[in-house]
Amino acid sequence: MFGFGRFRNVTVLLGSVAALTVGLSHAVPAQSLPSPFVQVLAAEASSDSAVAEVYRARNYQPIWTADDSAPRRAALLNTLARAGDHALPVGRYDVAALMAQLAAAQTEGDRARVEMALTRAFLDYARDVKSGLLEPKTVDKGIVREIARPDPAVLLAGILGPDPARVLHDLAPKAPQYAQLMRAKIALEAQIANGGWGPKIQAKALQPGDTGPAVVALRDRLVRMGYLPVSATASYDAAIQSAVQRFQVDHGLIADGKAYDGTLQEVNIGPEQRLKSIVVAMERMRWLGDAPLGERHVWVNLPEMTAKIVDHGKVTFETRAVIGKNVPDQQTPEFSDVMEHMVINPSWGVPRSIIVNEYLPLLQRNPNAVSHLQVIDNRGRVVPRGAVNFAAYSARSFPFGLRQPPSDGNALGKVKFMFPNTHNIYLHDTPAKNLFSHDVRAYSHGCIRLADPFDFAYTLLSAQNDDPKGTFEGYLNSGNESTVKLTQQLPVHLVYFTAFPGAKGQMTYRRDIYGRDGELFQALEAAGVVLPSVRG
Repeated sequence: MFGFGRFRNVTVLLGSVAALTVGLSHAVPAQSLPSPFVQVLAAEASSDSAVAEVYRARNYQPIWTADDSAPRRAALLNTLARAGDHALPVGRYDVAALMAQLAAAQTEGDRARVEMALTRAFLDYARDVKSGLLEPKTVDKGIVREIARPDPAVLLAGILGPDPARVLHDLAPKAPQYAQLMRAKIALEAQIANGGWGPKIQAKALQPGDTGPAVVALRDRLVRMGYLPVSATASYDAAIQSAVQRFQVDHGLIADGKAYDGTLQEVNIGPEQRLKSIVVAMERMRWLGDAPLGERHVWVNLPEMTAKIVDHGKVTFETRAVIGKNVPDQQTPEFSDVMEHMVINPSWGVPRSIIVNEYLPLLQRNPNAVSHLQVIDNRGRVVPRGAVNFAAYSARSFPFGLRQPPSDGNALGKVKFMFPNTHNIYLHDTPAKNLFSHDVRAYSHGCIRLADPFDFAYTLLSAQNDDPKGTFEGYLNSGNESTVKLTQQLPVHLVYFTAFPGAKGQMTYRRDIYGRDGELFQALEAAGVVLPSVRG
């Protein structure tokens, strides 16, 4: 017997973990393990080849249940009990069941089963907190990000080191934004516990000079959200106007200090909904993992509808962007790749989906339709339209392509930025400049259009050229299609964050333009993530 029975009634409290650190103190030393332990442990581990190999290489010495494993075991149980801080499902790791199993263990076979239960809980938690609870592609087909899952052997080797508590702590993403999101989560949960942000504003529009109950409700909500010091004013004064402007900046609204319909809609979103956005953002950060984003990289946050160049963690260039329409097959996907070159004065090779779904029906009715496009064969040669019977082909059998030569009206504008990928997504200029004045800019077939593509190009070329503007304009003025390789290739990250820390650490929020966050949160709930509820 191993003295486990005295812990049968252990309650699930962090204080109980300390008791269980000595609960296995009479275990047989590793060098004299009885064969029942080895036999049961080998059988329990056999379903996972990586885990089985780790134990086989250790000659089935225990990781968690040896006489010197108490600190490691305590560190794991304490960490699992706090998994909710990371917006992970506490029930998935079931600390209560682990502690009950520890307390009830009587035989070497029991101890082997406890050993494997602790290993599985550790590996589940480590995988989830390090690389995400969910598989992105199963949530939404537009999330095509590849996830780097940790190697179980590496994880187990790490936990065997001298400081298991530090190893467990360091499993979470190291990006500062992840810690900021976690702090924001904890703060929102505290606000929810205290009743939220108060009553919603019952008004369609408020502006400086207004008075009355709706202004008081706006004042109180801004105070609770941290945008306004405690105030007794009942009028829409300069302080409230300034607070509204700060709120508008953080929510991607026109910062005019007037609380019209769009602003009031955002103000009336409660902390519970904002908490969901933060929880989803933490999962997305885990998907990004600890792989470096790049000392210089391009960051396109789709809900924000901007494109940024980031150097050593600071935004050095930012421009408005148009993203894909919110319709099936035209939403911009989420993934990362590497930008290799730009094409100045590009031609536009019309994507196959646009050809057969939009242009072929037009050409079948009128062979001279879309006259700005050339018909080309599979070798890139221009085919006279009179030589093609468009009506003879279906969407599947149409053998030709369509191309728009370089021109002022080219759909790609004057430059495109290429990070070759299977999704045929890239950044580019556009002749439709008017779209950048809209608050919601989801109009493309999936690619990213830039409001300031020339300045974007100058910033990229500045890393390899003393006269980036002159170099770019030389290619541009030639009128020829020219490929300019980037000597410093840089990562491109197309991401989807409706909640993300701003430059000063404050939380910023954006609309869930594609509804992906809603789907993702539902999937997290189905996996066991539980959040508090709130009034208002």
